[in-house]
Amino acid sequence: MRNLFVYGTLMCEDIMHQVAGCLPARLAGALTGYERRAVKGEHYPGLVPGAGGRVDGVVYRDVPGFAWARLDRFEGDMYRRRCVRVQLTDGATLMAETYVVRRGFVSRLDNAEWNFSEFLRSGKAKFCRHYQGYAQLD
Repeated sequence: MRNLFVYGTLMCEDIMHQVAGCLPARLAGALTGYERRAVKGEHYPGLVPGAGGRVDGVVYRDVPGFAWARLDRFEGDMYRRRCVRVQLTDGATLMAETYVVRRGFVSRLDNAEWNFSEFLRSGKAKFCRHYQGYAQLD
């Protein structure tokens, strides 16, 4: 079992549960050296290396093995998993995997930062209506 750092749609517990087929314990955390950018024409973000960047997100602890295959299918070819060090709110750090945009897909990112609060206000309902593949993840 490994930890997962999420920074976008999977910060929503209901979406994480549908995608992963479970809802592991979670902690708030931040990742430095990365930027979270909006994906053009979509309601979800992409993560790319960025000097001086900081991305707030959630760490799901001890994600079970069966969930990783579901998560990989959900993220698709645009992302690859990378091991990162996440800082927790109490100052401790832990290792986690996260999904980073592959080089060949960086052109799909906007220069604007993706905003989680805005997603919750107006993007989440649209995202959930648009994404119909949860049942196909098994």
